Amino acid sequence: MSRAARLAALAGVVLVASAHIGSPDTYFEGPAGPYRIRVIVRTPGVVPGLAQITVRLLDGARARTVTVLPVYWNPRTASPPPPDTARVVSGDSSLYDAALWLMTGGSYGVLVTVTGPAGTGTTIVPVQAIATRRLELQKPVAAGLAAFGLFLFIGALTIIAAAVREAALAPGVEPDPARVWRSRIAAGLGGVALVGVVLGGRSWWNAVDHDFTRSLYQPLASTAAVRTARSRSLLRFSIVDSSWRQRRVTPLIPDHGHLVHLFMVRDDLGAFAHLHPVFVDSNTFDAALPPLPAGRYRVYADITRESGFAETLTDTVVLAGIAGGWRPTDADDAWWTEDSRTLEDGSHMSWDRGDTALVAGRDAPLRFSVRAPDGRPAALEPYMGMAGHLMLTRDDGSVFVHLHPLGTISWASQQTFLLRGPADTVFGTVGRRLTEMERGGHMATASAGSTVSFPYAFPKPGHYRLWVQVKRQHRILTAVFDAEVQ
Repeated sequence: MSRAARLAALAGVVLVASAHIGSPDTYFEGPAGPYRIRVIVRTPGVVPGLAQITVRLLDGARARTVTVLPVYWNPRTASPPPPDTARVVSGDSSLYDAALWLMTGGSYGVLVTVTGPAGTGTTIVPVQAIATRRLELQKPVAAGLAAFGLFLFIGALTIIAAAVREAALAPGVEPDPARVWRSRIAAGLGGVALVGVVLGGRSWWNAVDHDFTRSLYQPLASTAAVRTARSRSLLRFSIVDSSWRQRRVTPLIPDHGHLVHLFMVRDDLGAFAHLHPVFVDSNTFDAALPPLPAGRYRVYADITRESGFAETLTDTVVLAGIAGGWRPTDADDAWWTEDSRTLEDGSHMSWDRGDTALVAGRDAPLRFSVRAPDGRPAALEPYMGMAGHLMLTRDDGSVFVHLHPLGTISWASQQTFLLRGPADTVFGTVGRRLTEMERGGHMATASAGSTVSFPYAFPKPGHYRLWVQVKRQHRILTAVFDAEVQ
């Protein structure tokens, strides 16, 4: 993209962030120029792999063409191929789908371009291409291949025996017993050789499978520990992965002014904290602990690397008690316990879902309204540039997601594709540019009324708890809801 195009796209970006545990699909809802669209990218879970992309035009918009193009984060790679044209889904003229090959592991920006009566609009949707699973060979396919292999094996032995027994004879001449025995010996030796080839192929296959299994994605190794300093309880979060310490991965970049967004969830879901630890050194971050009740907590830390790769690091800690009073590390820190079900300022938040059932894999009606204590719609303020935050987890911890009104993507990741130029090959260049942009107040700010909604589909059935955070009169308010997903 040209510099002017990048700046134009940047002006229309609304802040979003990312956190995914057990929820691999990417959701985006926002502007592509004059068009409002919803994009869902279903990653294949293997690399190389074929990602399924759907683009829905919202608000009754129509388009002539919709194209999608995966752009790899590293500008030193070859130029991207021409974009693919998405097809209109039969029976729904507002829905388009396409399939894109993600050939290399890492961070991609899927460039979505919509052309229609209102002109042309584009947006970039960051996607992480990672191998998370090993595809199993289906039993019917395995049985069919085994039968075909046995057929080839017997056929090869038959050809060897026939060649030794009859190749040198004139047509119609019967082979003598010596030739017959020689053909049987040749077939036996051929069988031994073929068995050796099969065993060698099996060994090669297992070696490749082992290497692939070792290459499956694992988040950076990290630890969380509780410590006391100056009579205050602190949570120390450290990245201890060898690839990080040896600088073999790109550095962190700020997402809404914070290098780390940290969440704590007690095992029984009865307490929750959203913290922003301060930088201690290149590997370590500290956050003052609020007066959370004792118990075992799951810790989730959202980070974004300069490559545009956003991930969530995890660990657990056990709290026995919080020392001293709480002085927040950052003004954006907030916490909640079971004893504070009402909003702190007396406001009321409702989930506008009606009687709609929550079904895994279907769009969830995640729309929430806030009313002031007098019953009138509340005037919400942007919270770190967004109309609201939604954190949800399955009760067993197998799913944890951090949502914003425009989906699951990382705003900082999106910026790496908007701000990076072909000459930005030195690590730290884009990060410094992004930091300067945030400090200068040039971030886009989401408008906030009295309602906030989030595009998402629950990945699997079960019991979930949702924490919805908004800001009103300079106070961060946290509401809690429970959901049963069919």
